[in-house]
Amino acid sequence: MRALRANRLVVAGASCVLALALLGLGFLWLRDSSLVAVTEVTVNGAEGSQSEEIRSALREAAEDMTTLHVREDALRSAVQQYPSVAAVTATADFPYGLRIDVRSRTPVAALDTGQRRIAVASDGTVLTGSATDGLPRVSVNTPPGGPRVRGDSAAALVRLMAAAPAPLRARAERAFLGPDGLTVVLTEGPRLRFGRGDRLEAKWAAAARVLADDSTQGATYLDLRLPERPAAGGLAPLPTEAVDEQTDPAAATGVVPEPAPTPTP
Repeated sequence: MRALRANRLVVAGASCVLALALLGLGFLWLRDSSLVAVTEVTVNGAEGSQSEEIRSALREAAEDMTTLHVREDALRSAVQQYPSVAAVTATADFPYGLRIDVRSRTPVAALDTGQRRIAVASDGTVLTGSATDGLPRVSVNTPPGGPRVRGDSAAALVRLMAAAPAPLRARAERAFLGPDGLTVVLTEGPRLRFGRGDRLEAKWAAAARVLADDSTQGATYLDLRLPERPAAGGLAPLPTEAVDEQTDPAAATGVVPEPAPTPTP
């Protein structure tokens, strides 16, 4: 009797193993079967002038997959030639759908080599092939020889433009390192003197506050080295009546106007 029971247990165990093996083989067959082939692809987040090419490359790669076998490494490989793509993730929607989310790098400046312009992202990634229209120019002596910006001054200027609020970045014509440190030229408005590359967010916030104040209209530059006390330079002297009414021009705006230059005899 004991031997019979033992034999039954062995047979039952073997049957379970066989059933599991068959299930495994069945899943492997179904995983790559046309029954669950990806036919509906949604791509979100692709931006920039190459966005349609990126979507097309991802769709083509996705159509070789199934919703039970999504290969994100293959999706990343499909768009590795596009530096504007920072990351790709995919989510299957059984039985036929696949959603692909693209995290894009946004261009913040255009490296100007004197012969051509190359878009660059906030992290210093060179966005070869991306459009440069409307981007502030950053002059460089030599074109980047790799995937990232080279040179301390160029990297500092890219960080400067990356920290800019989008409305002010849209008004920026070019950025350079001059006698007053990091400097930005606006298409309409004063030059912005940032000095060193520290506290950039605070300095940009001070610039936005001052530019919004009507009392600083006509200034030729803003000194933002101390963001708590930005100075507007090149302003015309206040009329006598205005001086009598407001003895402390900084009290209302927080902006310290630069004194008018003394005429040379």
